Amino acid sequence: MQTLNSNRAYGWVSLLLHWLMAIALIGLYFVGDYMVGLTYYDQLYHILPSWHKAIGVIVGFLIMFRIVWVYSQPKPNHSTKTPPILHTMATLGHLTLYLLSIIMVLSGYLISTAKGKGIDIFGWFELPALLPANAQRGELAGDIHEIAATVFVIMVGIHIAAALLHQFYWKDNSLVRMLGRST
Repeated sequence: MQTLNSNRAYGWVSLLLHWLMAIALIGLYFVGDYMVGLTYYDQLYHILPSWHKAIGVIVGFLIMFRIVWVYSQPKPNHSTKTPPILHTMATLGHLTLYLLSIIMVLSGYLISTAKGKGIDIFGWFELPALLPANAQRGELAGDIHEIAATVFVIMVGIHIAAALLHQFYWKDNSLVRMLGRST
């Protein structure tokens, strides 16, 4: 399999970034949703938030790399089997997913550093708090984080539905290409 994208296929770097981030972001959503219901005496109360924050920071770095990668690589040619308006909608959908990902990372950072403390990344390094402690900023960031995450998951559902439509209705092999197989 090729490393770089071509006008026919995605390279393994693009595919790996897509699927790694899909798994991480969807996983972060469900872990985040679960952990807000934990009580202080629950063992996971003391583990999940630090993992959620650390993985969120790593995803933030991956998002930055992915955006640079996406715009520095050729895109495989669009299928002629799908209506042109859908290509525009797909572009807008992808941009929305990127924007929501960035909003989730930034708001997560603001929540995590609202007490003026940095974020420990699995003991490897600490991402410092760049702003002074501010509980109100943390609350606002929490609301934004929750809304962005909910909209993100809805958009992922639409993205999956579109991929299935491409594969099974228009039969353009889009899903097969995103699984790393040639068309």
